[in-house]
Amino acid sequence: MSEILGPADILGWSIDDHLAARQRGLTAAVTIAGVLAALGQLDDPAVLIGSPLVEIAMAAARAVDRQGLSSLPLHGVPFVVKDNIDVVGVATTCGCPSYAYLPEHDAAVVARLRAAGAIPVAKTNLDQFATGLVGTRSPHGTPRNPIDPNLIPGGSSSGSAVAVALGLVPFSIGTDTAGSGRVPAAMCGIVGLKPTVGRFPSLGMAPAVRRFDCPSVFARSIADARRVADLVAGWEPSDPYSRRPGETGKAVRRLGVPRPGDLQALGMASAASAAFDGAVAIARSLGLAIMEVDIAIFLETGRLLYGGAFVAERTAAVGAFLEREGAEADADPIVSAIITGGRIHSAVDAYRSEYQLADLRARTEPLWDTIDALLLPTTVGVASLADVAADPIAANARMGVFTTFANLLDLAVIAFPLGARLDGMPSGVQVIAPAWADDALADLAGSLLAEDGPTAGLRRGERALAVVGAHLSGMALNHQLTCRGARLVLQTTTAANYRLFALAGTVPPKPGLQRVVDGGASIVVEVWAMAPSAFASFVAEIPPPLGVGSIELADGSWEKGFVCEPVGFEGATDITAFAGWRAYVASIPAPHVSSPPVSSVPTILVSGGQP
Repeated sequence: MSEILGPADILGWSIDDHLAARQRGLTAAVTIAGVLAALGQLDDPAVLIGSPLVEIAMAAARAVDRQGLSSLPLHGVPFVVKDNIDVVGVATTCGCPSYAYLPEHDAAVVARLRAAGAIPVAKTNLDQFATGLVGTRSPHGTPRNPIDPNLIPGGSSSGSAVAVALGLVPFSIGTDTAGSGRVPAAMCGIVGLKPTVGRFPSLGMAPAVRRFDCPSVFARSIADARRVADLVAGWEPSDPYSRRPGETGKAVRRLGVPRPGDLQALGMASAASAAFDGAVAIARSLGLAIMEVDIAIFLETGRLLYGGAFVAERTAAVGAFLEREGAEADADPIVSAIITGGRIHSAVDAYRSEYQLADLRARTEPLWDTIDALLLPTTVGVASLADVAADPIAANARMGVFTTFANLLDLAVIAFPLGARLDGMPSGVQVIAPAWADDALADLAGSLLAEDGPTAGLRRGERALAVVGAHLSGMALNHQLTCRGARLVLQTTTAANYRLFALAGTVPPKPGLQRVVDGGASIVVEVWAMAPSAFASFVAEIPPPLGVGSIELADGSWEKGFVCEPVGFEGATDITAFAGWRAYVASIPAPHVSSPPVSSVPTILVSGGQP
């Protein structure tokens, strides 16, 4: 590799990719220069606040290059920081330029990451004062959703999530009070890790609701998010809200899910419900006991965060600033109204809210005797920019239905994409458990995403997709993968419980894969990997009756792959005997189908490294 990296050379790198570059002799100065170039060429001015931190980042890169690789677990790994978290030498604005102050010290989480060799390269946009879940409440504009530009990116950690989804950095730091570290993950198709409150120090983080605030981590894999979390976790004696670790959670064997009809009652679209059902099916396939639970008490608790006196804590944090003369010049009017509105609550109201929360916490405790973790959608659905413009308060509230209760109830959460929607819209789930179950949740999430499967070591935080038909190498639609930078990482077969059908009337001809209980066979598949944003745009182009679900591979692991709705099999021809689409196409005269000889298909040997 050249000693000069262009932006395209470094997009999508995972933590391991950066560390592998060190092993190959590339200095941190070289790789960080490549990242800064990519940030400088970013065509969305709303992702960052201010310019990339060129001088700070390059000085840090030269400093880590003077230290041994073995002494720094994140040697030269770049990250971005939400602009309500302090980076020394850079103004902290909370998305409000007139509020800016210049911190004398790094926030505790930033300091710990620097000590591990990681390098901050930019500050990122947010819903002003971290008050919002939509990502539109900023004078710097709205970061463009990498999956669909008509959708919101989610907030308040909008820029932090988009930077990771675009592959600019392997991880970023956000914050989470009501879901700000999880809603953007769902909307951008990445991982959002919200730790037990107090597990990460919040010192140097501008407060929203200080008792419930926590820094969060965005990444493209559970493994990367967990690695960062382990490095920043730990008691901080100078932080009054830091906590010593409690008893760690046990392995998850019993998984709670909403009762039938609960999601539909909340207005969840059928495509979103179907995606969640797919996630539950994956959990069941791993042998987890699926327990239906009443989630009403969680939703009731979540309404307290803005519906009770807790909003007055936001007033205590920045209300005085927003009420001073001239502050309205760059204050978002919705954010200002929410925060200054806390003045209506009295001390009596505050105590009543505390008593109500204590009662709700006590009422949730028995549930954790029957389940080890709870699986929920991250959001009820998606929201468009038009939805927010039409009714900003209602759209924001809808995004937080499944997230606002977690910090109030002292729960740990990891959000991640699982169960793709057939309409191509983003979808995410979250696994939730009591405080200090962080590691157990990471184990569970990694299993659900099959990050320990056959392609785990080959992905750079990408999404894997198993293809069975016209998207195979050399076939008619393979260009839809290659034009998105997808990489072929594995040739294998499905488990021996599928049947393959040639669908009627599809142009170009396409097959449909059907999972069966009896009479199945192993069908040839290829597994391709691509960036999350590319995966989402690809899925959006898939015509019915095809869609993306989960496919069991020969070794028992699961990957996302092409599935077919039942209506698609009407008039279809069973071609299972050919054991694959390429063999079927080669057996019939079809001048309108380009079918290269089998020998022209590249062979991929998986040996734990890049193919």
